[in-house]
Parts: sequence; structure tokens; C-alpha cells
Amino acid sequence: MPAKDLYHVAVRTALIKDGWTITHDPLTLRYHKRDVYIDLGAERLLAAEKDSYKIAVEVKSFVAASALAALEEAVGQYVVYQDVLEETDIERSLYLAVPDYAQEGILSEPIGELLIRKHGIRLIVYSPDVEEVVAWIP
Repeated sequence: MPAKDLYHVAVRTALIKDGWTITHDPLTLRYHKRDVYIDLGAERLLAAEKDSYKIAVEVKSFVAASALAALEEAVGQYVVYQDVLEETDIERSLYLAVPDYAQEGILSEPIGELLIRKHGIRLIVYSPDVEEVVAWIP
């Protein structure tokens, strides 16, 4: 099992504060002979529909020596996990949890915007300092 990201606990706490129930830590998917580990699985009850909305969340800290290298790793993981989710668990939407400084930095630059748009990446922007969700994109 892979090591947890630097801000794993902060994102977990932020999701709970935002009304989510953590169902998996990590969310393990099996695809043929390989296990794929997505950082968190969560769900929120939709009272009006008496149903729930389920998400899978990959946590990223963007603390690498290079912001571009961190972006490449995050997008690569997102693409792999999205493809595996589509094949194994279509009830869950995948989100990439990114710190507010990454959203204000590399993700707001043309290359970040390009990759988010081209790959349809859903973002949860969080504040690692106060452990709260800042924004859901889209």
C-alpha cells in the first residue's frame, strides 16, 4: 500500500467538516491482477432523493521540487484512476484534492488550465492550514 500524502489527514478532516462520510481510507480497486489505491472514498446522503453521492478522492500536496513535475504526477494518476473507476465502479466520481496554493499557482497557469480542461479533471481545492474545503471545481 502506498504512503499517504502529506495533507491526507487535512483533506479527510476537510471533507468531514463539509458534510461527507469517509467510507474508505484508502479506496482499493482491483483491476485484473492489480490493486489500485485511491486515497479516500466518501459519500454524502442526498436527503431529497434518499440516495447518496459517492466520490473517490486522490490527495495531492504539490510540494515537489518542480510544480510542473507535481502536475504531471497528479494528472497521470488521475487519468489512470479515472479509467479504472469507469471499468470497475461507475457509481463514484473521481476528484483530485489540491491545496489552495496549487490552485492559485500552477493550476491557474495556461498549462494547468489546459490539462484540467482536456482531461475533465474535477477538483476539490482545500486549505491545508485550516483543513477546510475552499472550492469544488466544477
